[in-house]
Amino acid sequence: MNHYDIASDTYFQKTYAGWLGKIIGIRLGSPIEGWSYERIQKTYGSIETYLTDYHDYAADDDSNGPLFFIRALIDHRDPDEQISAEEMGETWLNYVPQEHGFFWWGGYGVSTEHTAYENLKAGIPAPRSGSAAQNGKTCSEQIGGQIFSDPWGFVYPGDPHKAAAYAGKMSSVSHDGEGIYGGMFIAACVSAAYLEHSIRGIIDAGLHVIPADSDYAAVVRDVIAFFEADDSHDWRTCFQFVHTHYGYENYGGHCHIIPNTAVVILSLLYGNGDFSRTQQICNMCGWDTDCNAGNVGAILGVYVGPEQIEQHWITPINDLLIASSVIGGLNLTTVARSAELFCTLGCSQAQTPLPAPWKERQTPDTQIFHFDFIASTQSLRLSSTGAVRDLRMENTARSAKQGHRALRIEGSMAAGSSVQAMMKTYYTPEDLEDSRYDPSFTPVIFPGQCLSASLRSDEGQQILVRLFARDLRHAYEHTTEWTLVQGIWKGLELPIPGTAGGLIASVGIEYRRVDTTAAAEEITSLLLDHLSFSGTPEYSVDFSQERIEHFGFGPSGLHTEISQFSYLNGLWELDQEYLSGSCSTDAEIYTGSYYAEDYTVACTIRPQLGWYHLVNFRVQGAARSYAFGFFGCDTAALLKKQITYEVLDTTAFPYELDHEYRVSITVKGSSFTLSIDGNLIMSYEDREQCYVYGQVGMTVLHGSHCHYKDLSLGKPGI
Repeated sequence: MNHYDIASDTYFQKTYAGWLGKIIGIRLGSPIEGWSYERIQKTYGSIETYLTDYHDYAADDDSNGPLFFIRALIDHRDPDEQISAEEMGETWLNYVPQEHGFFWWGGYGVSTEHTAYENLKAGIPAPRSGSAAQNGKTCSEQIGGQIFSDPWGFVYPGDPHKAAAYAGKMSSVSHDGEGIYGGMFIAACVSAAYLEHSIRGIIDAGLHVIPADSDYAAVVRDVIAFFEADDSHDWRTCFQFVHTHYGYENYGGHCHIIPNTAVVILSLLYGNGDFSRTQQICNMCGWDTDCNAGNVGAILGVYVGPEQIEQHWITPINDLLIASSVIGGLNLTTVARSAELFCTLGCSQAQTPLPAPWKERQTPDTQIFHFDFIASTQSLRLSSTGAVRDLRMENTARSAKQGHRALRIEGSMAAGSSVQAMMKTYYTPEDLEDSRYDPSFTPVIFPGQCLSASLRSDEGQQILVRLFARDLRHAYEHTTEWTLVQGIWKGLELPIPGTAGGLIASVGIEYRRVDTTAAAEEITSLLLDHLSFSGTPEYSVDFSQERIEHFGFGPSGLHTEISQFSYLNGLWELDQEYLSGSCSTDAEIYTGSYYAEDYTVACTIRPQLGWYHLVNFRVQGAARSYAFGFFGCDTAALLKKQITYEVLDTTAFPYELDHEYRVSITVKGSSFTLSIDGNLIMSYEDREQCYVYGQVGMTVLHGSHCHYKDLSLGKPGI
């Protein structure tokens, strides 16, 4: 029975702390992933803080899995119905790109996740896809089951058994036996951390949801027993016990779950509820440091809350979270926005209304970046021109317009100086120092949309402030300027004009003093309640302006992407003014706003080989979309993808290879209007679980090859 008050600000803050704690652990452990205890001791001695300044930390499998597997609760919405393991396997197929990004593609039978994905693609459903019967005991009991399972605890707080049940199903997509028990244990510990008052109580809650005769339960009990008998209180003594009895040499595979479980339990016990000390111990033990520290960080973050996580861990993160799913529009987010997703799902699953102010912060068709999570900065970064000293930003409860908190930006400014607070809305490979797990990006905000903000002056001065949106392609800014007066919140809006070939790479605010005194320098501060993006994009893509981008110097090797696109599979290249797509079986690529609902997308297609040349719309992932175009000889068709394509409607349409056709699709609610060369081909209404939002894209099938050009998006009917 869940007795936790899910409709509370405390739930939101603890969830943010848990997710932030996981990201901290991943970042801290990444540089020494796979290192031995001895190598770490020889190289670093003691680990006190981050070992590498990543600046903008790139995607990692430990955060990719939790961030996207939990979306099974979005794609299968009814909280009264239990989601099946098979449906959870479909979630994998929807968000994981084929053999690049997301997790380690180490080969079939070597990488547990790679093996499960290949099984799913071949039509082997979960849980058979991850079973020992299918893949063998060693492959099925590697570490992945537990490293992806934290968010089930976030979504089911104070209910360890329910969190464990869902984590067990998701773990069964790729794992079996001890691999499943690990996912259940970690989810239960995270869930219990919302209510328990001791580390031992949290661990016991994890033990209660797994079989008592399992190897997993045995290693947990053994580490507890050693800890309780250890008069030295020295974690190193315990690690020697772990190394002897549960070391890697005792287990098969690349990264078995049992040795790393021992490190997780050791760290929790000897860290004794201290976030920093627990992280340090966990990483100094070695082995799968980022995975173990990520799980420990999630548990401890929920347990202690955001106030007990030291600022030196938080500042380098700057709330930024980069992912590497197949949907580039979801790959650039923040710790705060993803924590809010977990909490929103938690309230939905509990059939509890969102509490204020969180309910007011969620508006259909609007992305709101606010600061109601303690320590959140929404990945804003500061810069200045002229003479500015002591520039800083802090999350504060001092004042807010709508919620409980705001972002305060402060600096000592001389006359003529200015301060910029900028949010990156698109990344290129050059922006990333370490392109681990091969992320790809589509922009977050687009030409034709509106940038909004709510601001006020905080120190008595009048301030001139402007919003800006910087276009990467055209090297110019869209901007408007306003005057702020102390104590009065002002809502600002900046419509971004629709453009041909535009790509918005950053947005933000810039402010300067209105000089009313002769003072050479004054403390000047600004309060920001939120930034938001809304409206239907209106722009076009000129493929002659796009480029091949080289991502991936991380574990999965080098791969290429088309700028402002993310691809699932196939071969995608640029050929002068064309995007060229070809395949052996299938190839798909996506772009545009993930949250767009009603719009018109148009594209010129030039079939080269084969008979399957399509334009996608309302793309919600690799397994959920619509497509319209040529499907078979002399046939135009509308299709819907639910794992595989299903034909909804067809009509005769003779077409020729190497001839251009202008395909246009208008979507309004559940109604679709489909045209070729300005002629209406068909109208259709989808009354069966219609996809109501999503990106656009291109698809070729069955060995076909197609050229695409002049992609445009706009309001319905344009």
